[in-house]
Amino acid sequence: MEVWLLTLIVFAALVVLLAIGVPIAFAMLAIAAVGIYFTWGPAGLLVLFNTAYAEGTSYLLLAVPLFIFMANILKFSGLADKLYEVVYRWMGGLRGGLAMGTVVICAIFAAMAGISSVATISMGLIALPSMLSRNYNKVMAVGCINAGGALGILIPPSILMILYGNMAEVSIGRLFAGGMLPGIMLAAIFVAYIGIRCFFQKNLGPAVTERYTWKDKFLVLKGVVLPIGLVILVLGVIYAGVATPTEAAGVGAGGAVLTAAIHRQLTWGRFWQALRESLSLTVMVFWIIIGAVTFTTFLAFAGIQDMLQEAIMSMDVNRWVILIAIQCVFFVLGMFLDPAGIILLTTPIFVPIINQLGFDPLWFGVLFIINMEMAYITPPFGFNLFILKSVVPPQVSMSDIYRSVGPFVVLQALALAIVMLFPEIATWLPEIMVAK
Repeated sequence: MEVWLLTLIVFAALVVLLAIGVPIAFAMLAIAAVGIYFTWGPAGLLVLFNTAYAEGTSYLLLAVPLFIFMANILKFSGLADKLYEVVYRWMGGLRGGLAMGTVVICAIFAAMAGISSVATISMGLIALPSMLSRNYNKVMAVGCINAGGALGILIPPSILMILYGNMAEVSIGRLFAGGMLPGIMLAAIFVAYIGIRCFFQKNLGPAVTERYTWKDKFLVLKGVVLPIGLVILVLGVIYAGVATPTEAAGVGAGGAVLTAAIHRQLTWGRFWQALRESLSLTVMVFWIIIGAVTFTTFLAFAGIQDMLQEAIMSMDVNRWVILIAIQCVFFVLGMFLDPAGIILLTTPIFVPIINQLGFDPLWFGVLFIINMEMAYITPPFGFNLFILKSVVPPQVSMSDIYRSVGPFVVLQALALAIVMLFPEIATWLPEIMVAK
């Protein structure tokens, strides 16, 4: 069979399976299994088992369940309430202060969790009712939580960065360093946007009337010293070259348990719930990994990968046009597919092209993650949209949630353009850190 015809059949089958609701992991796995069977015969199915074993026993990917467990322990430790109390006392008196503070909390959670759902759920349960009760515009209140929660995949440690680094053979520690400044920059852009809009449109985020003394403000900080210290420890040992990301994840998981115990929030019930949710999310991630790696292995051996790369490289256009086109592809895919699946599916196709064009794969990885951050809040199927819908009060409709993300998607696109035009924002910190 001609490679171009096989390519059409494979991707048409993938679209059909996804359209009828088959999870992306099993859709890719099924297509790979059928393709391998008819290409190499029954003996070729051994690839499926070898892939599952290799990915399931990968030392590098061991960081995934450890960071997920760390995130879940922190989620059940009451930390979100303490952080929000800090924001309430320090920033509540500003117009839009609670919304700006919510973004700051989400950024802190991002540095602790590596996934977006923790901050989104926590702030949806804690910050949103507080803002609505103080007459915040519900679209603004929901939007800041959606956008802030998405920072969890850009500010390290990031599960998606681990997946990209594993597929693209880029240092995870350097990727973490590369995401730090863009993540802080994007959080600052969100805060500035909220502050400016609420300053001129007072009804969007009125200042709270309660006032606190300096003593009250400083006393509340003691509840967040240990968790923030844990973040500094985990990222510090990676950036200093003392530990690998996997080892740092172990330190973080142990430190999260210790932090929760010191704050007397670690009950057997919460510990068991954290274990169950960690297991569930880890299994989901690894099924996506196995399905995507098997699928891309089939694409490579069938010649589809080479054909796609040659077709793109044969275009007589500037290399920046190709880079921008790739970002557009990511954006469209992000509207419909799981970001983890997009990374695992497209990295083997696009990273070799990026290397041939002379672009830095680490910088490209940061661009990729910023684009996937957009995917988390882009309708119609952005994950954060539905995660937040599950915890918002009845008066907040799905239409409100969809409307809330428009300005923040534009701001994310702006950040993507800035990092694209000024690569040093993503590459400066990795260049000065100790490579690991």
